[in-house]
Amino acid sequence: MGKPLNVAYIPMLDYEAAWNLQKSIVRQLDKGEGPEHMLLLQHPPTYTIGTQNHPEHLLWSEEELKAQGISLFQIDRGGDITYHGPGQLVGYPLLVLGRDEKLDLHHYLRTLEQVMIDYLADQGIQSGRKEGYTGVWIGDLKIAAIGIKFNRCKHGRGFVTSHGFAFNITSGIQLAGFQGIVPCGIQQYGVTSLEDITGKSYSVEQVAYDIVPYFQRLFPYDLSWVTEKEALQRL
Repeated sequence: MGKPLNVAYIPMLDYEAAWNLQKSIVRQLDKGEGPEHMLLLQHPPTYTIGTQNHPEHLLWSEEELKAQGISLFQIDRGGDITYHGPGQLVGYPLLVLGRDEKLDLHHYLRTLEQVMIDYLADQGIQSGRKEGYTGVWIGDLKIAAIGIKFNRCKHGRGFVTSHGFAFNITSGIQLAGFQGIVPCGIQQYGVTSLEDITGKSYSVEQVAYDIVPYFQRLFPYDLSWVTEKEALQRL
């Protein structure tokens, strides 16, 4: 029997609110309070710059960001700059690692990638990893980015994960915001989406519900769906 995991889908959540929610849940999990969580959601147009911190990979000025309606955050996950926006499924697993089991942080990252690789395989899409890079790739195009923070526990052994993956679902998402950055600092390769690859229409919400069983196959949890209201109560 696996550990309990609460899963919530939130149709749209401001990035700052989502970041604060993650930090709140991380603090509670560090203290051993409440179940682990996975938040599945969409963000308004947002750029986030990770700890690699290459401001030159942001191509637009402050005035251009304002004109495009895109927010900018310097955050505490690993990696470089990336884009979040409508049409992209963002997943934040907030999990306790290394408290009761052997700790392998690299394996966690690769397993998170595998969730999407397995989902795409069942959509008839061959995807995988690209040597030297994180994320999920279809040839030379990235369809999902990964950016993780491992928060060292203050009240015991192990870490609590935060941040996670960004899975491009709808067509044209690269035009919506990726053109204003060098995504993840990678100049030589582009990005794509599920709809661009398949030519079919997908609902972000439906993909969120459909991908959860793939997560459960690789992560030994007993899942319980909670409402948006219940998830936001952890703020």
